[in-house]
Amino acid sequence: LYPQVKGIEYMYSALKRQCLQSGLMFEDPRFPAVDGSLFLHGNRIGRVVWNELCDDPHLFVDGCSAHDLHQGQLGNCWFVAACSSLASRESLWQKVIPDWKEQEWDSEKPDSYWVDVVIDDRLPTVDNQLVYCHSNDSNEFWTRWWRRPTGTLLTRRWDGREHADALVDFTGRVGALDLLEGRWRRTRFLTEPATVTDVKKVASGPRAALPFNGPEKLQMKFAEEPWGEKEWSVAWSDSSEEWNKVSKSEREKLGVTVQDDGEFWMTFDDYCQYFTDLILCRLINTSYLSIHKTWEEEVMRGSWSHRHDPLRNRAGGCINHKNTFLQNPRSYVFDVKKVEDEVLICLQQNEKRATPKEGKSENLAIGFDIHRVELNRKYRMHTAQQKVAGSIYINSRCVFLRKELKEGRYVIIPTTFEPGQQGDFLLRVFTDVPSDCKELCLDEPPQTCWTGMCGYPQLVTQVHVISSDGLQGPDTNGAVDPYAIITCEGERVRSPVQKDTRCPNFDIKGVFYRKKPKEAIHIEIYNRNMIMDTFLGQVVVFSDPNERQEQHTLHLRDRGNRQDSDLPGTVTVRLCSSTTLTHI
Repeated sequence: LYPQVKGIEYMYSALKRQCLQSGLMFEDPRFPAVDGSLFLHGNRIGRVVWNELCDDPHLFVDGCSAHDLHQGQLGNCWFVAACSSLASRESLWQKVIPDWKEQEWDSEKPDSYWVDVVIDDRLPTVDNQLVYCHSNDSNEFWTRWWRRPTGTLLTRRWDGREHADALVDFTGRVGALDLLEGRWRRTRFLTEPATVTDVKKVASGPRAALPFNGPEKLQMKFAEEPWGEKEWSVAWSDSSEEWNKVSKSEREKLGVTVQDDGEFWMTFDDYCQYFTDLILCRLINTSYLSIHKTWEEEVMRGSWSHRHDPLRNRAGGCINHKNTFLQNPRSYVFDVKKVEDEVLICLQQNEKRATPKEGKSENLAIGFDIHRVELNRKYRMHTAQQKVAGSIYINSRCVFLRKELKEGRYVIIPTTFEPGQQGDFLLRVFTDVPSDCKELCLDEPPQTCWTGMCGYPQLVTQVHVISSDGLQGPDTNGAVDPYAIITCEGERVRSPVQKDTRCPNFDIKGVFYRKKPKEAIHIEIYNRNMIMDTFLGQVVVFSDPNERQEQHTLHLRDRGNRQDSDLPGTVTVRLCSSTTLTHI
């Protein structure tokens, strides 16, 4: 996740061998034992001493638990909350510390790019107390060692980060923020982050007000406040009377204890009422060997870079800046191959404070738009198409969108909010079936050594088949499952099949780079059958770049005009042509 951070990818085995040969302890050059490694705006906690804290250090003492975490004097509640989340999932924290028993790393990584970080054992203390996250046991070090590599990666960036950022760094998964818009916060505890570790339905005893005999099912959330200082103290708190309606065996199965340990249960309605923000770490399953729902993932990297030449500029800003929006980097095209499919899209920017040079920079406000484009588009867009979805723009590390899309081809355009801003990004697309997501690099068809012999396109034409009306199949009263085919100079574009309709709304487009501008374009309508599809009619159109872009409704005709009268039905189309190949 940090491909731009140079000098961090230490080779552990080489460093270990070098230290053994020299007899010297390793000192991390990226994180020297000075105040500048801890503070962006000066020391505010007193004299810091860098110590080895005990003579008998252990990574874990009695296992890994959220109860091990204490914040310290530095403002890193985001880190404590993230560690608390991971501590409850063994499969996740063992990827943060692979082969923890042997203290060695392996190559298995949950995302496309991880960075191995080697650190020394000098830790910042004030009055012999660690200034950041630490454990209950003085000789337990897993919380200390998780925090130190983050300091190496994010120089002087110890406070004020987001919980979601830390979860993304630890897991390589997708972070997202949902706004719950809670009404108010009644206690100090609810102004601090809490980690939701379980969601279950709890069966309470029968109530007189219910019109049936049997238990009531409540959607419950199990949460923990990482500091263990405050708890939910109203309905379904540890000692509330509501638990008397739950059987003893059910309470034991849920692990309900009356302790001031920061762990508690609350109803889903109360959770939505009293919390304003919900930070999610989506553990999207991309494994092929799984009985659970799996996703196909595509990962692409790019950057926003500013150039004065419009054809080379790749920092055009959001769609509000219409003159430069389409100058953004690398449009990414993908296909939705099902009639309707759920698509998950995550855009991440690199941490702006990951290097000393960028230590005072703020994250960019980033987002993306999704446009439905021609089914055969192979080159970059030069005119805005139909926008079907878009993310919010926010200066967070990660922007996430979940959207249902219809069958077709789409282009994702990742942008900064303002034009001219530069930075690197990671784009991840998850679909139910492979989307064939790829980058659109070229603005127009390339000229090759065969261009002189075979010719080069003189005209670009966009054909938009909007709809059809009054279609009639072989059986006058029977159902029609129509689809359209656009043919131009041997290239064909076929629409999805419309089920059981005589008035289909095709709404498909094709774009054609034409060497023979005077050649006709054919639009054919067929009825889908089990064995052989039935021809319902066609229209033949011509496109002149000098004509206005207008909508035409044309009657269907038979092939070659063998039949004098029109066939039943019409087709509505719109054509747009230009001799400038970068016009559409």
